[in-house]
Amino acid sequence: MRKVISIVLFMSIWITFAQKKTNGTIYIEHPAITAVEAMTQAFVSGDTDKVASYLADDFKLYSGTSINKNDKGKDKESFLKDVKFWKDNLDYLSISRTKGAYPDALEYNDPNNKELVWVQTWEDVKGVHNKTGVNIDMPVHRLYTVDKNNKIKTIIDYSTSKIGDEIGQSFSDRKNGEIYNHHEYINDVRKMIYAFVNKDFDKAYSFYDDEARFSDINSPIGKSISLTEQKANDKKLLDNFEITGVDINGYPDYLHYELGDTRVVQSWWTYRLIRKLDKKAIDLPVLYIDDFNDKGKIISEIAYYSLALLEAK
Repeated sequence: MRKVISIVLFMSIWITFAQKKTNGTIYIEHPAITAVEAMTQAFVSGDTDKVASYLADDFKLYSGTSINKNDKGKDKESFLKDVKFWKDNLDYLSISRTKGAYPDALEYNDPNNKELVWVQTWEDVKGVHNKTGVNIDMPVHRLYTVDKNNKIKTIIDYSTSKIGDEIGQSFSDRKNGEIYNHHEYINDVRKMIYAFVNKDFDKAYSFYDDEARFSDINSPIGKSISLTEQKANDKKLLDNFEITGVDINGYPDYLHYELGDTRVVQSWWTYRLIRKLDKKAIDLPVLYIDDFNDKGKIISEIAYYSLALLEAK
């Protein structure tokens, strides 16, 4: 039995190695990589003549994310127009290797690729669109083919279209919902605040969904707590401070956003507090941003206030 197992193990290893087959060589340094990166920096500087010097006459650019099976690509002339467009419309443009990444040059044994070197790059494109102020900070993966004369024949570009879409949409005004200065949700926020101040906690917390999340400006970014945890925080506040009153500043806004069908009330308040430890009177400004669900319950709340003001001697 032991001999049988050994034979089976040997056959398994032999099959594993037999399935491997080399198809060329990968280079970390190569003239094709030098040409690709030099063309990229000429693109950044807006030097169309220099960019053109790195491109083959039959050059084509394709989108790697396009689903158009009849896409004929962008030719050399059109690509050079892009160089000028980027130069004229983008401030602070840079294209650099993504941290930890480096380009590869691949020379294939495949006869169909004998005359070409494939270069693959991972880069970060950064800049600011000077007409709309849209910030560009995105990763780009590109595949290049470089011919025997060290000219770039093909670029296949893999990048997001969302930033370009945002730039395009930013050229025209677009309404994204409505703002109200009187609304049922504004009424609910006021009732919630005054119920809390008057220690009617059952009523105050009834305006929140059971799964509501809470955060404030003093919390680590991305950290939120549950309703149960918020109740405990509220108890600590009341253990240390007496609320003698609360004043609303200006008027709350209810914003019903079309995108995402989001419902938000933002309200500004000043709490009049007495710190129990030393009887110090404190006026604490607070901004609340409360998100509502379609059932009229608060599902998230962010509070903006100065913790330093509460702790000041």
